[in-house]
Amino acid sequence: MSNRAFNFCAGPAALPEAVLQRAQAEMLDWRGNGLSVMEMSHRSDEYVAIAEKAEQDLRDLLSVPAGYKVLFLQGGASQQFAQIPLNLLPAGATADYIETGIWSKKAIDEARRYGTVNVAASGKASDFKAIPKQGEWNLSPGAAYVHYASNETIGGLEFQWVPETDAPLVVDMSSDILSRPLDVSKFGMIYAGAQKNIGPSGLVVVIIRDDLLGKAHPLCPTMLNYAVAAENGSMYNTPASYSWYLSGLVFEWLKEQGGVVAMEQRNRAKKDRLYGFIDASSFYTNPIAVADRSWMNVPFRLADERLDKAFLAGADERRLLNLKGHRSVGGMRASIYNALGMEAIEALVTYMAEFEKEHG
Repeated sequence: MSNRAFNFCAGPAALPEAVLQRAQAEMLDWRGNGLSVMEMSHRSDEYVAIAEKAEQDLRDLLSVPAGYKVLFLQGGASQQFAQIPLNLLPAGATADYIETGIWSKKAIDEARRYGTVNVAASGKASDFKAIPKQGEWNLSPGAAYVHYASNETIGGLEFQWVPETDAPLVVDMSSDILSRPLDVSKFGMIYAGAQKNIGPSGLVVVIIRDDLLGKAHPLCPTMLNYAVAAENGSMYNTPASYSWYLSGLVFEWLKEQGGVVAMEQRNRAKKDRLYGFIDASSFYTNPIAVADRSWMNVPFRLADERLDKAFLAGADERRLLNLKGHRSVGGMRASIYNALGMEAIEALVTYMAEFEKEHG
């Protein structure tokens, strides 16, 4: 019987228990080689095979078409906020950004350090509780790219549609990648920090169309040049080798579960159960426009915020962990990524119902 808690952390987030058990079994001796993966040379045949299999499994899961490179880089998604304009925004050109919350705002602020940014749409008028309709966007003619965050982890709103643009579409999918099927061909570049649906922190996955490579600014550091990373199989320097290995185990686990089609069914059921309970309650509320609610991050508030501490204390006692909302928005937040099963949602709903009955 596992003693593991239900972990609703936004990131670093829960990993599948089967993955952790396999990593534990392989920790001291990977397949009879007498050493751990974290001790291997990244140039060894054994590690190269691990890395190549992880890449192929990810390509399989997302049906990545030909003409795209898949990179496993360091620095997390926040480093990409600078790396993208350094690679994709030529001098004199403009990049369009869609502002839907804290993470897209950070991307905008960083990109402005390297070139001209047009905020083509912003959800600020709704206090970032809704995504601006595309008909309201003011896109630039001839933009170098259009950037958006498909899911705002902190605010809890998510695009349920893919924008249609003439310029290459660049998307931060850190918190919803692999949660359901995706048409990669609609994007010029997809990037995602690993620590939510992919693996442990320290790694970022980049899927980039070949024609966007080789356009880096002359001052772009070699280590941040996507073309250099692609030419060297993401091993221009020593990669985040253990995080890459663990991510590969997650990809294998996802395939065993039935891939992203099965994840969509599972995640739909999870979010419907939790939002359904919140909507039926007069004690809990979710502030996001229904059409834009995130499948992965569910913020909610209690009717009386003075009860927040008691709610969190009771949750911890029941081993329902990390439900406190981000410090910038307050309230509660349940992050319900792929690794969290329906049993976690049922345990949370049961507790929420008990707490409402006692305090409502």
